[in-house]
Amino acid sequence: MRLTQYTDYSLRVLIYLTAQKEDQLVNIKEIAEVYQISKNHLMKVIHELGKLDVIKTIRGRNGGIKLAKAPEEINVGELIRKTEEDFYLVECFDSSNNSCIISQVCRLKGVLNEAMQAYFKVLDQYTLADLTTNRHQLQHLFSNQESDHISPKA
Repeated sequence: MRLTQYTDYSLRVLIYLTAQKEDQLVNIKEIAEVYQISKNHLMKVIHELGKLDVIKTIRGRNGGIKLAKAPEEINVGELIRKTEEDFYLVECFDSSNNSCIISQVCRLKGVLNEAMQAYFKVLDQYTLADLTTNRHQLQHLFSNQESDHISPKA
């Protein structure tokens, strides 16, 4: 099972926000620099996370983003279901585009479906809080990464 870059970035943003001080506002540029990823990609991700009510966006000069819920309330499996476009592991999972001639009798689909259910059963056991129990280590890494990107003044 492979997650899209979109979901990966969504999880990274949430981990970053969780590692910050409570109610601290963060800007997109900061996250992009820390993870060394595209600011434009992050803008799309953050917009969607806002629509999902996982983060709160505050506009304006002193604006930024922060978690809209406690990390304990953000379930990893649920978030992944909402950020992934589909879970078509093989063609026959997509009934509207399935042209496989063995679909009606193939047992692989059942095995893969069982594997996907097990995958989500594990993910559903975890929250964002579980992913960030090492908050101090994350803060240390993020602060080191941020200081690496500070350019000396001329």
